[in-house]
Amino acid sequence: MTLAATLLEVAREGSHVIATAESCTGGLVAGAITSVAGSSDIFDRAFVTYTNRAKVQMLGVSPDTLRDHGAVSEHVAHQMAAGAFANSQASIAVSITGIAGPGGSEHKPEGRVCFGLAWENGLRTETVDFGALGRDRVRAAAVDHALRMILHSIGQDTHESLANRRRNAQDLRSF
Repeated sequence: MTLAATLLEVAREGSHVIATAESCTGGLVAGAITSVAGSSDIFDRAFVTYTNRAKVQMLGVSPDTLRDHGAVSEHVAHQMAAGAFANSQASIAVSITGIAGPGGSEHKPEGRVCFGLAWENGLRTETVDFGALGRDRVRAAAVDHALRMILHSIGQDTHESLANRRRNAQDLRSF
C-alpha cells in the first residue's frame, strides 16, 4: 500500500478532510493524494501558489512576511497553511515552500523545504534540509515528508479519538 493510500484509509477513519498549499512541489502532494481511488472522500482542494503574488492573493500571506523572511521560511509556511485551512473545508491543511533546485544560497541552500500544518486547534511548522539531491528528488522527498506529517498528525488524532471513545464507553458502563 502506498503512503497516499494509507493516508486515505486513516483520514477516512478519523473523518478528516485535507487541503494543500504548495509552492516548490507544484501540486505534487495533491496529485499523490488524488491518485488514490476514493480520495474525494478526504481531499477538499489544493492551492498551487508558486509565485509570491499567488501566495498573497490566494492564501493571504503577508507581503511584509515575504519581504522580511523570504518565501522559503517557516513564517511563510505558517501563513500558507493557515490560509489553506481558512479558505477550505478541510480539517487539516499542509503547506510546502522551498528550494528544489538547482540553486540556492548560503542562507537558503538547495534542498531546504519549509512545511506548515494547520488544524482547528493549532499550527506547527518545520524545516527539512534534504540536501542538493537534484530537483526531482527534493520534490519527491518533500511530498513524502508532507504526507507523513499529515498521516502522523491525523493518525495520532484518530488514535486519541479511539482511546477517548473507549474511555467514554468504559465510563458509561461504570454508572
